[in-house]
Amino acid sequence: MTVAGRSRSLRVLDAGVLTTVQDAGRPGLAHLGVPRSGWLDPAAATLANRLVGNPEGAAVLECVLGGLVLEASAAVTVAVTGAECAVHVGRRAAQHAGAVSVPAGSVVSVGAIARGVRCYLAVSGGIAVDPVLGSRSTDTLSGLGPAVVTSGSVLPVGPAVALPSGAVAAAPVPGGVTVLRCTPGPRYDWFTDEALRTLATSAYQVGPDSDRVGLRLDGPALPRSVTGELASEGLVVGAVQVPADGRPLVFLNDHPTTGGYPVLAVVDCSDVGRCAQLRPGDEVRFRWP
Repeated sequence: MTVAGRSRSLRVLDAGVLTTVQDAGRPGLAHLGVPRSGWLDPAAATLANRLVGNPEGAAVLECVLGGLVLEASAAVTVAVTGAECAVHVGRRAAQHAGAVSVPAGSVVSVGAIARGVRCYLAVSGGIAVDPVLGSRSTDTLSGLGPAVVTSGSVLPVGPAVALPSGAVAAAPVPGGVTVLRCTPGPRYDWFTDEALRTLATSAYQVGPDSDRVGLRLDGPALPRSVTGELASEGLVVGAVQVPADGRPLVFLNDHPTTGGYPVLAVVDCSDVGRCAQLRPGDEVRFRWP
């Protein structure tokens, strides 16, 4: 409770294109059919939490392409990181990737994204929705966790925390061609030598139907040497699956836990987060070790 006796909360005036609650997700439950979920850009999300003094795993808001508008019921500190965008408190411009004080009753707005796709808004105390299976993350594939944020939603905020005493550096959103390092997947031998060369030497473009489930890519097809049916088998974040059309699909955090198309490669876990900020038409290349 605040000193005035009111609960700390954020009222959503405009939810933008897609806003969800995310934390570090639900790792370790794939054997139960539960995807990992969680923030797609861990570097940006954990930076936002550090800026407002939260534990790195506190729940934040993940906002696609901006347009998020919130009203604070009590004085809070927020930080917006990730994709480049304008931030305002009322009519006053505020710092991107910095701690911003928001008086009680004030409105915080996140403008359209200038570069990247997803921004992260952390609030001091964290977004305190009820956890499901140990996480506050919204899973857009299975529907686990809190519902997708909508205009009119009221999001509870945890108790206030102390701000960090030192400076926190922000990493810029990467630009240009994105190179994803990968290792052979479990069905590497189901593809021709030509397919392996093609994956390593070709440019692919991010498709418009990419989402939290997967990064769908347009470009040269990857021919198979084994054409038979494959029984469904386990999938991991970063798996490069090749559907019937031969175009690669990189699975992200809300991916299904099993799939019936062969996995040619697996993207290095330290590179998967870069997929969060890729827009349709952006160029992607793969690199074998």
